[in-house]
Amino acid sequence: MDLTKAMLISAAGLEAQGQRLRVVAENVANVNSTDERTGLPYRRKVITFRNELDRELGIDLVKPSRIALDHSDFGRKYDPGHPQADEEGFVLTSNVKPVIEVQDMREAQRSYEANLNMIAITKQMLQQTIDLLRN
Repeated sequence: MDLTKAMLISAAGLEAQGQRLRVVAENVANVNSTDERTGLPYRRKVITFRNELDRELGIDLVKPSRIALDHSDFGRKYDPGHPQADEEGFVLTSNVKPVIEVQDMREAQRSYEANLNMIAITKQMLQQTIDLLRN
């Protein structure tokens, strides 16, 4: 495989994992937020990816496909004094689970680092090839 293609594949992976980290950060930041329009708690977002063929280069690149809402059930917390409590005293809470978000963040971080390492190794190999050609 051409080394520049390897770098482009890794760069696409970096971009995809960066987007994933942004979605995770948004979920964590809004765990206690409420949508002012609907009065419902923040709904977790999930990102999906797809392979995209770059016909010019002849390589498959990973690309973010879409950011969708997680339609799992909201949590419920008993808080009868809360202004949004129902007749039974329960308040809906976000479907964001911090443990899952941390796990997703770590996985994205590791993938990001792996792509970064691949770029560094490819760069080093290109430099060694140039050095060989000079001699």
